[in-house]
Amino acid sequence: MPLKVSIITAAYNSDQYIKQTLESVRDQDYDNIEHVLVDGGSKDDTNDIIKSFSHVTNYVSEPDKGIYDALNKGINRATGDVIGFVHSDDYLHDETIITQVAKHLIDNPDVTGVYGDIQFVDDRKKVLRHYSSKSWTFAQFTKGKMPAHPSFFARREVYESYLFDTQYKIAADFDQMLRTFKEPEFRFDYLPIITTSMRMGGASTDGLKSNLQINREILQICKANGLVTNYLKIYSKYPSRVLEFFFKNPL
Repeated sequence: MPLKVSIITAAYNSDQYIKQTLESVRDQDYDNIEHVLVDGGSKDDTNDIIKSFSHVTNYVSEPDKGIYDALNKGINRATGDVIGFVHSDDYLHDETIITQVAKHLIDNPDVTGVYGDIQFVDDRKKVLRHYSSKSWTFAQFTKGKMPAHPSFFARREVYESYLFDTQYKIAADFDQMLRTFKEPEFRFDYLPIITTSMRMGGASTDGLKSNLQINREILQICKANGLVTNYLKIYSKYPSRVLEFFFKNPL
């Protein structure tokens, strides 16, 4: 029996882009996928769009306490062996992504999860930035750097132990990955693939205010997990991010 993969999408007033998100999951060439939709009580056409996709059978629409609360709801609803996330304004890079992820985990039963690369795009799918996880190491958590979270697919045992901590409003994914990668019993492999296309302007990339907040939370998270860092070290990651806008196709 092939691994069942649960893809979780949290949405709120997402009718501008969610159709593309849903299509990218529906059109995967892997057969055993569950698409879990958690809507926060949208007032636009989001729910009508979701209901028009027959592959969505695990679905709830109700108020939540923010994106990470919604993702935790999705995790608790998921029934798959492997869990991943596609946000409501993003989409899977091509139709083979889940097949590649599942094959690696089937072929390597000692591997707990995988991560890869993502790209940032505009509405015309023009690539603006490439975020590579290839050279990432655990020590880079102290610089506020982690593997690209949308590219992270993990066996459900990870989320049975480590949900998102909703005290963090913008960096709970950083916290969850740090706690997960600290676990000595877990093993994670890098896959040299682009898993996800993201639009610029999400909570963690939306201007100066969000950058100040995310770095405050990263400092707090590192200290809570016993990692020694400071603002100078955390902000040192930005020059390399600028380069990501110029080197867009390193694979």
